[in-house]
Parts: sequence; C-alpha cells; structure tokens
Amino acid sequence: MTDDIDALIANTLKDEDRALLARAGAEPGYFHQLGEAFGGPTGWVNVVLMITQTLLFIGGVWAAWRFFQATEALEALRWGLPSAVLILSSLMLKLAIWPVIHANRTIHALRRLELQLALRRQARD
Repeated sequence: MTDDIDALIANTLKDEDRALLARAGAEPGYFHQLGEAFGGPTGWVNVVLMITQTLLFIGGVWAAWRFFQATEALEALRWGLPSAVLILSSLMLKLAIWPVIHANRTIHALRRLELQLALRRQARD
C-alpha cells in the first residue's frame, strides 16, 4: 500500500518537487533504522540496554549449558530456572528497543507528510 501511495505522489509532482522529495529520502531500511535507535540524545540508553541484554543472554546460555549437563533433578532446577529467567529477561530488554524504531519511523513519515503539504502550499501560492 505504501508503494502505491508513493507512486501516486511521484506521478503528480513536478520535476522540481520530485527533486525536493528525493532529498527527503525514501523509507530507510531496517538496519538503518536500528542504527538510528543508538544515536541521538537518548541513544546511550539503548546502548546500555543492549549491553545488559547481551550479558543476560550470555548468562542464560551458560546456565542452560549447566542445566543440560545436570545429572540430578535438584541440580537441573538450580540451573534451569535461572536460565529461563535470564533468557526471557534478555528478550524483554531487546523488545524495549522496538518502540524507539517505530517512533523514528513515525517521525520520518511525518516529515515526508510535512514536506508534501509544504509543496502543495507552494503550488497554491
């Protein structure tokens, strides 16, 4: 649907307007959006979250390794429960970054919309 709207907008614009819209840029890719999540004034928070998430995941994998090597039920519980908690905690921290990515996508879409409205306003004047 987005491609259809973009194609419709591109067909209705003048050459000068197309050049201006091209400077605004197309929808950035996923990895570019992920990189933007680690920049800006609050990027350090996401860096800390990712470091913490990585440490929790490594600890969870280590505890899972010990769980699978356990020979007794009590020892398996001793390593299995912390493993599950650490891995799930790391997943929750990773999911905390997704709203930042979606907020950046929304801001990018709003900027494109503002540019289109400005172009229409210029065309009327």
